[in-house]
Amino acid sequence: MRALRPAVVLALVALDRATKVWAFHVLRTGGPIRLLPFFELAYAENTGAAFSLGGGFGRAANAFFIVVSAALTVFLIRQMRRWPKNDLWLQAGGTLVLAGALGNLYDRVAYRYVVDFLYLHHWPIFNVADSCITVGACLLAWGLREDSQTA
Repeated sequence: MRALRPAVVLALVALDRATKVWAFHVLRTGGPIRLLPFFELAYAENTGAAFSLGGGFGRAANAFFIVVSAALTVFLIRQMRRWPKNDLWLQAGGTLVLAGALGNLYDRVAYRYVVDFLYLHHWPIFNVADSCITVGACLLAWGLREDSQTA
């Protein structure tokens, strides 16, 4: 897994970028696309953190989120080197969180907001990077739980 990590991170960041560019060009001007009664693709610019928390504070909030994302990225890369190479939960979880953090960090630096477009009704709008972070965090929690039980 460790040898594949850079390629997986790059592929996930590329997927995130491609879907956000598509959303910008298609959904921003064309409006939402309903796929299911409870799910649609709809363009949004998120200036806050996950679930738009901390939005509306302008440049200060964006700068704060850039610093936090960059620090998380550095911390995660260092931690992943320390985790056992064969621990699939930790390696996969870290890889997903890293890819998601980089995807959203790119948006914050380039646009000062994060492009969101996946909308499950009654749930905040999100994107591919957010999905990577969420699934990755769950895998990390499971891996760290497993690791603590064997220690």
